[in-house]
Amino acid sequence: MKKHVLFIFLLAVSVVGYSQIETPQPSPTAKMEQKVGLTDVTLEYSRPSMRGRTIFGNLVPYGKVWRTGANSNTKITFSDDVTIDGQTLKAGSYAIYTIPNEKSWDVIFYTDTNNWGTPQTWDDSKVAAKVTANVYDMPMKIDTFTMTFDHLSNSGATLGMLWENVYVGVPFSVPTDNKVLANINDVMSGNPTANDYFAAAVYYLQELKDIKTAKEWIDKAMSMTEKPAYWQLRQQSLIYAKFGDKKGAIEIAKKSLAGAEKAGNQDYVKMNNDSLKEWGAM
Repeated sequence: MKKHVLFIFLLAVSVVGYSQIETPQPSPTAKMEQKVGLTDVTLEYSRPSMRGRTIFGNLVPYGKVWRTGANSNTKITFSDDVTIDGQTLKAGSYAIYTIPNEKSWDVIFYTDTNNWGTPQTWDDSKVAAKVTANVYDMPMKIDTFTMTFDHLSNSGATLGMLWENVYVGVPFSVPTDNKVLANINDVMSGNPTANDYFAAAVYYLQELKDIKTAKEWIDKAMSMTEKPAYWQLRQQSLIYAKFGDKKGAIEIAKKSLAGAEKAGNQDYVKMNNDSLKEWGAM
């Protein structure tokens, strides 16, 4: 019994002895995951705050390599090859370093992602891409360093960096079109479903491709669908309008409007009414 009590006592002392106090980080870490087209982009960085300090030209000197955040180097990961200012970045992970200046920043994508801050020895052979981005003054101050993905589209986005009253953006493009077209060609050579025809037609409409082919595909999709939904009819009406068949577009939009009203979807009611007005039907 005494041995048992002694064992429990020693175990408790051991646990207490190894426990540690956890406190908040001055520059907490953040992780963002963003789908751009069909490409997965992940951003990991630390977020320092101003805390009454002057940042650029002071805490972050002009003309020197900055870790673009705090603590371990900021890291971005792409699931596909991407293009930045005409330069190809292969799929994979990169550290983001910057050289801030008053009017512009150099933004550097570096293949070594295992540095605390900046590398002790800079290696130009590890620079995968380097771009110059303009500095834009903001009317308000951003207290905590923030990175964003803005201007999202099927074909790309802009990596944004904001701190103090400064904004810097780096556009990049992703290979969505090549991937989608290859997928469409593969599916269409087999046994496409109504959903396949519909998705391909809408993509052709959105990306301003051959509208005649888009019309053929949307018609095929509708013919294979027993009761087309109002949101499907909406896309068909837009394709007809783009093709130049305004009469057909109006007729289909009215069907979409009726379906949207029945479903109580006010967004589609408004969109159809707006299009009917634009096409001179109201």
